[in-house]
Amino acid sequence: MNLDRLKETLWSEVKYVMLDMDGTLLDKYFDDYFWEHLVPEKYAEKHNITFGKAKEELMKKYKSQEGTLNWTDIDYWSRELDLDIAALKEQIRHLIEVHPHVEEFLQALKKANKKVYLVTNAHYKTLKIKMRKTQLGGYFDRVFTSFDMGIPKEEIAFWKRLQKITGFDKELTLFVDDSPDILKTAKEFGIKYLLLKLRANSREKKRPRVNEFIAIEDFRQIMYSQ
Repeated sequence: MNLDRLKETLWSEVKYVMLDMDGTLLDKYFDDYFWEHLVPEKYAEKHNITFGKAKEELMKKYKSQEGTLNWTDIDYWSRELDLDIAALKEQIRHLIEVHPHVEEFLQALKKANKKVYLVTNAHYKTLKIKMRKTQLGGYFDRVFTSFDMGIPKEEIAFWKRLQKITGFDKELTLFVDDSPDILKTAKEFGIKYLLLKLRANSREKKRPRVNEFIAIEDFRQIMYSQ
């Protein structure tokens, strides 16, 4: 299947659209800046070490929790780093931005009577900050976080629990995410239509395409022709 065929299928056959948040709907620049610049800066100040040393230590800590619930649990990181992560996020919430044409896409989905679910690993406190800033919450029929499921999206069990709750039909579902690894898990679970969102961070260079998945850089590419 190519992108044109997927687009046609989305607007004619698909009933359920599941969307990741960070990097997919929202520009990941906020998150990358936060974890790679602001948190190391505050950590360095607290421990009286250089920014470089702080970043080196933090990257090891981050890596150790990748793919677990702790990865996005800001309460965990507040305890682990002795920093008020939620308060720090509030300080730079002006950097939270929606990717181009996302709102038009969400409006079109609602107009077409699709069931639209936000499916994210984000902590509920982060979700609250971002929805308040972007005002996108009203476009979703339901919002599901990995904390609701008790397991991250990288695990098959997440998708089993989500299907049990919503009753979505795998054969009539499109899932969009910026993580190839999470898309692979969704594929293994059996979700039929998968789409990779490139340019998660608008200020980074283009990432190489993952040939396993159809990919878009802009949601205009998946909009129906006017």
